Amino acid sequence: MAVTSQPAPPLPAGSFTDIGGVRVGHFTDMRRPTGCTVILFDKPATAGADYDGSAPAESLGVMLQPVSPLDHIHGIVFAGGGPMGLGVTAGVVRFLEEHNVGYDWGVPNVRVPIVVGAVLDDLAIGDGRIRVGPDEAYRACQSATTSAVAEGSVGAGAGATVGKMFVARGMRGMKGGVGSASVRLGDVVIAALVVVNAAGDVVDWRRGTIVAGARTADGRDFAHSVELLRRDLETRRAANAPVADQALRATTLAAVGTNVALTKTQLTKLAMMANTGAARAINPYHTQGDGDQVLAISTGLSNAAVSLTSLGAIAAEVLADAILRAVRTATGVPGWAAVSEL
Repeated sequence: MAVTSQPAPPLPAGSFTDIGGVRVGHFTDMRRPTGCTVILFDKPATAGADYDGSAPAESLGVMLQPVSPLDHIHGIVFAGGGPMGLGVTAGVVRFLEEHNVGYDWGVPNVRVPIVVGAVLDDLAIGDGRIRVGPDEAYRACQSATTSAVAEGSVGAGAGATVGKMFVARGMRGMKGGVGSASVRLGDVVIAALVVVNAAGDVVDWRRGTIVAGARTADGRDFAHSVELLRRDLETRRAANAPVADQALRATTLAAVGTNVALTKTQLTKLAMMANTGAARAINPYHTQGDGDQVLAISTGLSNAAVSLTSLGAIAAEVLADAILRAVRTATGVPGWAAVSEL
């Protein structure tokens, strides 16, 4: 059955910068699809995290667990390049230090910025020896603005792909990217920024239909990754059927944010609840190869007394919408078609 192109319902608008007090910048390497994305804060932001992926490639994220005494961070950077891409954090640290941003270390003229880094694998798209580093991350910081976040095949999402577990069976995946969404409910703003580089398919969670993912060998339809896995288990092929789920090969990186003042422990719970939204939009999610991670931040611009459960429930929907935006705004590259090309 051929893929039919049906008009997608309009996705909620909005951007991660709508929470206020944040700036976002991208650097996109034009030599091959790769890049990095930075989030900078006007004031130190309270942060928490949820790490449920099998192989998260990150730096300083362990400091976001509630038992760590450090409550605030000064920047976040997402990048391509696999584990080698973690060097981008040095560029963000340099930029912030030059602007006198960071913890006062009690040493004259020294500030220590806390920058949480996270990377995804895009090494198979183009020449994997071309990778962003500190200089490119510094340039992303220079470009950071409060404007709406650029989406699609930019920054850390330039080389992102989805639906790639069955490439060895001749079934290509599709293009992923950066997505952003927000919602304003009275004085409360909840937003998400995500880089989608998932092993599984991306699903329109409102309609239950696949939007992007593994395709059949003839490229005419979606392969339906979960159904393929189900058939593998039902037959004797299960032991030998190739599934590309090696560690570090796929990852969805997300930041959810709110203007509501929250503690680090509350933000940890917010990240956990928001992560359920990603599970609605990606199937299968948290595979053996995924390093999925959700960071949650509060700019503290609002002292609204609201239910944490209410914030988490809406954050899950906003993150799911941002994931859809990431694939719908992506641009295809050879071998990896975009949603807009179907």
